[in-house]
Amino acid sequence: MASYSLDDIRNAAEAKYGSTDIELGGETVRLLNPLRLTKTARNELTALQERLGDDGADQEELLSEAIRLVAEHTKAADRLLKAVNGDLAVLAEIFDRYGEGTQAGEASASQG
Repeated sequence: MASYSLDDIRNAAEAKYGSTDIELGGETVRLLNPLRLTKTARNELTALQERLGDDGADQEELLSEAIRLVAEHTKAADRLLKAVNGDLAVLAEIFDRYGEGTQAGEASASQG
């Protein structure tokens, strides 16, 4: 029977369900994997994603809200959003990369 320390398990979870990190002027903004968010935050993220598909939805506002929701720290999210300066293409690319990083973890979780 195999034996693992809690630190081993935490390290494996970080490797599999790690954050999407964005370098910004010497600091790193960490966007947390949905599995690392609270249940409430995960539900809010799902609701935001559903609203993105609505006709007439304010894409910039919804993507900004999503980034604030998944960022490890609110101040870091605000700095990132200030640097993006409302560029919808950049917001969409950030969210796409975030989605790519989280899909790999979710796929692995569902296989286990």
